[in-house]
Amino acid sequence: MPPLIGITTDIVAPQGQDKPLKADCSLAYARCIAAAGGVPILLPPIADLAPHHARLCDGFVFTGGDDPRTEAFGVPTHPAAKPLHPERQRYELALLDALQRSRPQAPVLGVCLGMQLMALHSGGRLNQHLPDTLPTAAEHRGRHSIRPGGASVLPLREGSVWSNHHQAVDDPGRLTVLAQSPDGIIEAVVGPDRPFYCGVQWHPERTDDPALGQGLFVSLIAAARATSPA
Repeated sequence: MPPLIGITTDIVAPQGQDKPLKADCSLAYARCIAAAGGVPILLPPIADLAPHHARLCDGFVFTGGDDPRTEAFGVPTHPAAKPLHPERQRYELALLDALQRSRPQAPVLGVCLGMQLMALHSGGRLNQHLPDTLPTAAEHRGRHSIRPGGASVLPLREGSVWSNHHQAVDDPGRLTVLAQSPDGIIEAVVGPDRPFYCGVQWHPERTDDPALGQGLFVSLIAAARATSPA
């Protein structure tokens, strides 16, 4: 059977009174997973289900989205932040907890917000508004280059990626930095004590470079095949 890959979803509040919340996700993630040989499923962000989802799937993609609420990590949320829906944040942190406890071998790929939550979960810290401190902040909304720092489980190479963010990981905590941009922004991280626990600040599902785009999903599926039960 192809590996089953869980994809986290956003929570959207439709305009209008009394309209129910919706789970939302770009199909680009699912298409990339399917093209790499996996079976994508969308995970509803219900925190009580996180332990069940952790057991269900062979691998996980933590998708992009709005900005983390940082009070839980001892720092006020920046006024320029567009805060993540609290139920989504609660769910994704619960899923990271469940994976750490019961499925540390399961491969994880965090994208943009996903990488930031992985870093916070690992004791790290964010730069919550790059324009406050980085003259080149505008370059991180569109195409820009990255520079890998060494060999890793991801097929990283120097090249161009697509991103759209005003926050970034300032301190990766227990994670290890794999790549940076020329202006010093952390672009990729890995959990050194887990076989495939990787985050990237860019959007591989929207990146044209085969190694820095679809290649990341190919690596995720290969890791899921290697670690899933026979």
